[in-house]
Amino acid sequence: MDVKIKATLAFSVSSGALEDALAEYDELTVEGLLREIIDKAIASDDIITKVEEGPNTLEEYDQIGS
Repeated sequence: MDVKIKATLAFSVSSGALEDALAEYDELTVEGLLREIIDKAIASDDIITKVEEGPNTLEEYDQIGS
């Protein structure tokens, strides 16, 4: 039986670590990074992630620092 779980997640990450993670892969977003982590941890199907607050892309991160 498939089960759908909906959760809210909030976390802090050092600015250098976030910048390095997003810069390592072209066009990677925080949403995409979270999707990859969850998928690799438990091999889920249909993973949906959404950043509601904070930068989602390297460009958005750079705008905060400017």
